[in-house]
Amino acid sequence: MLLAIDIGNTNTVFALHDGKEWVAMWRSATDPRKTADDYVVWLGPLMDMRKVSLYDIDACVISCVVPQALFNFRNLARRYFGVEPLVVGEAGVELGVPIRIARPEQVGADRLVAAIGAHVAYPGALIVIDSGTATTLDIVGPDGGFEGGIISPGINLSMRALHDAAAQLPRIAIQRPEKVIGDSTVAAMQSGVFWGYIDLIDGLVRRVKDEYGQPMTVIATGGVASLFEGASATIDHYDQTLMESGLLEIFRRNQKG
Repeated sequence: MLLAIDIGNTNTVFALHDGKEWVAMWRSATDPRKTADDYVVWLGPLMDMRKVSLYDIDACVISCVVPQALFNFRNLARRYFGVEPLVVGEAGVELGVPIRIARPEQVGADRLVAAIGAHVAYPGALIVIDSGTATTLDIVGPDGGFEGGIISPGINLSMRALHDAAAQLPRIAIQRPEKVIGDSTVAAMQSGVFWGYIDLIDGLVRRVKDEYGQPMTVIATGGVASLFEGASATIDHYDQTLMESGLLEIFRRNQKG
């Protein structure tokens, strides 16, 4: 049983793969203060509910963009599963795809993992949109090569900044408003945040396609991507297991023999 751990800035996803399919996925808030003991106490009962034991885990692969959190996840794998985790981005870990940008060492592990997951599942040139703490649009060549991309603030981050910087603006939930023109402060904020991000995504996708000069498939993933379903005119597929698929593929590519 493989445990794939995707440690993002906001959330951490734990996913179990039995060699044939994903059998369970759980999400927890990312907190560098949590120890290996904290995570196993939380994870154990969830695994019991799926009739899976901690002792069934015999491999672990990790993607992490929060360096200060990695130590405790590495301890989790070593102490409770008895395995040395494969950590994306560390020396000796093969990705199996070219990285065609000026500073490859600056690319976040999450962007590379999502690019690999997308290439495995979808043919041709791709735009991979990941909507999380940041909203990223990454370009994947027909051969799977990572060719750069775009980073903008995520929708939750923008909404929080709006509330923090303007004393009279309340915190609001992200939802699709019925009308573009808001008839209240909350409705106006929801419209600005939601439709603003839809047009940010659609506008950037169109610009990327014009610049790239060949057909591209657009895939969206991430914690809030499902909110855009049916609203975006440019997204072709919504795939919430893209990161897990990428981690699984990287794990397979690094198996000896």
